Amino acid sequence: MATLSCQFHLAIHRLPCNARVRPSFSCSVQPSQSNIKVVINGAAKEIGRAAVIAVTKARGMEVAGAVDSYCVGEDIGKVCDMEEPLEIPIVNDLTMVLGSISQSKETGVVVDFTKPSAVYDNVKQATAFGLRSVVYVPRITVDTISALSAFCEKASMGCLVAPTLSIGSILLQQAAISASFHYNNVEIVESRAHATDLPSPDAIQIANNLSNLGQIYNREDLSTDVSARGQVLGEDGVRVHSMVLPGLPSSTTVYFSGPGEVYTIKHDITDVQCLMPGLLLAIRKVARLKVTDRIAEYTLCLSSSILFRTLQK
Repeated sequence: MATLSCQFHLAIHRLPCNARVRPSFSCSVQPSQSNIKVVINGAAKEIGRAAVIAVTKARGMEVAGAVDSYCVGEDIGKVCDMEEPLEIPIVNDLTMVLGSISQSKETGVVVDFTKPSAVYDNVKQATAFGLRSVVYVPRITVDTISALSAFCEKASMGCLVAPTLSIGSILLQQAAISASFHYNNVEIVESRAHATDLPSPDAIQIANNLSNLGQIYNREDLSTDVSARGQVLGEDGVRVHSMVLPGLPSSTTVYFSGPGEVYTIKHDITDVQCLMPGLLLAIRKVARLKVTDRIAEYTLCLSSSILFRTLQK
């Protein structure tokens, strides 16, 4: 496909006062840049369906494959309740999809929404076909990230591991780090409608970010033998309280206190759609990674600013 670009030139010459100035136009046909081919692994999940819709609507990228063990053979557009089918059937063979994209020689990205035990093999397959990966899988272990880092270093292929895709969650964590240098007391309170693992990955991430900053929190109450006081994460005294009730929004609140004041930071998630802006930014970022950028963890690009921490560079 080619795009039509027009340039407007206004040339003014010394003419009589009653003469008209006529603008001149020139048009040229230029080849357009190809879209990023995106494969959604875990496409039948709620977050996978939202990702399919978001990628379809996004500029500069397109859905090139849908992989899942559910709804196999069904059109992913229909599964996502889109107005028109995408003519992309859901398949349960990642290798087949990767093979078809690698033959096109275009930039490809695999978004992995599967499970911790499958991440390493999925990234390995994508890398073998020349595709980069964005991994958003809760509870992925440090050992898996280390293994991915070593593998991507040998393969010279970029990979992005995102503990969260929520821009609001990133901003909350950044604000919490800034506040930690000014307050000696902090506790995290989270609520979830349903939860199997507590504290949640978000709460653990916040606690980890607040740790090892040279601060010991809640010095007046360092005891850990009272269950009602919540769980202490790390050795710096950060407490987490988890509340699980059906109907509650997914919420994380960080309370800081000092003499005469309480500083509260809160973030609520009401729909999986909140993860889509972060996902699109992550796809664009990993597609631009150079071969020297092996693997990135906890990555999000926020418009003009970049919150980006690399394990290896």
